Amino acid sequence: MGFLSGRVTYTRYRVGGDSPLPFGDDILELARQHMIGRHGAEAADGISVGWAGGDHVLDLTIDLGKNVLNDAIHMAIRIDADKIPGSLLRAYTQMEIEARARTNPSGFATKAQKEEAKEAAQARAAAEAADGRFRRHNHYPILWDGRTQTLYAGATSSSVLERLQGLFRETFGRTLEPLTAGAVARGIELDGPGEPRVESMILRGSPIAPATAPESEPPSVAWAGDDPTSLDYLGNEFLLWMWHALQNEGESVRLADGSEAIVMLAKTLTLDCPRGETGRDQLTDDAPTRLPEALRALQSGKLPRKAGMILVRHGAQYELTLQAETLAVSGAALPKPDDDGLSRHDQKMARIDGLRHLTESLDLLYQAYLLRRTGSGWTDELGRIRRWLQAA
Repeated sequence: MGFLSGRVTYTRYRVGGDSPLPFGDDILELARQHMIGRHGAEAADGISVGWAGGDHVLDLTIDLGKNVLNDAIHMAIRIDADKIPGSLLRAYTQMEIEARARTNPSGFATKAQKEEAKEAAQARAAAEAADGRFRRHNHYPILWDGRTQTLYAGATSSSVLERLQGLFRETFGRTLEPLTAGAVARGIELDGPGEPRVESMILRGSPIAPATAPESEPPSVAWAGDDPTSLDYLGNEFLLWMWHALQNEGESVRLADGSEAIVMLAKTLTLDCPRGETGRDQLTDDAPTRLPEALRALQSGKLPRKAGMILVRHGAQYELTLQAETLAVSGAALPKPDDDGLSRHDQKMARIDGLRHLTESLDLLYQAYLLRRTGSGWTDELGRIRRWLQAA
């Protein structure tokens, strides 16, 4: 049931507009009007998109009692695609070619006949697909948290997320802003009147540049695409900073709200060449940052892009994998409620609270890095990090 049981995978968005609370049937009615099967016509690429109930792929029930709880809406986006098996289409094509070849004295089909055969095979397959026999149903959970105006999308595929943004905007008339590492950094303001935003302070400070890059310039990373102003590389710096801090300052990180987080990098680590030249290293180990090949990858100029993590805060322990630039989370294990006697409804409420607490903890951990990055002691800390990289 998406975010309400099992491990959790999500990409986060900030929902535009005023707070929707309390969620009422008027919002759910908008979703019902854009339910899969009711929402418009099938796209030209044979793909249909719409909302679903969220319990399973065939759940088409959306109502207050089931889908609204703890100031959040839980449902799913369903994507249906007619995908004709390639082996079947090839068989139909071959049969059509052979039928035409038999009418020729040579016994071989002409080029024009082969084109006709191909078109006939596609028409036959399309006619058979009309009854839905080749339709594939996929659904991805979403959780709209009305308290924080955050949308959790249970997917990391760019194609799925693009369809979700379009459907959400069309349904609710609200925009979705991806909460990537750069977007989160831009949204933070330093304390005190007249203080600049974190973004301007970041651009003034020296980056944790790859070992082979100029120290005075922000890293130029291949995965930034065509956006030279993107600050999403801060997610890569964040993982590198945390790697250094955990190995040299201990596993406890003091957070801005006065709490502490115990952090361990565990299970998996992915490093990539920011210039797109020397490839990617994917390491699996109980403590992958301790592996010699991980340190050699850092020395060669590679940056961490994904890391497994164990995070403990306020006595709650989470296991997850964090993607650096998007801050997307995959495979997160939320703690089970302490009271086994909780009703199913209360267990769902506790799951949503656990998801909120995990997000808050990760944001505070990222903020701890940003505050260090913009603080007066950054030059000294940067020197320690670079000496550690050289001596690793």
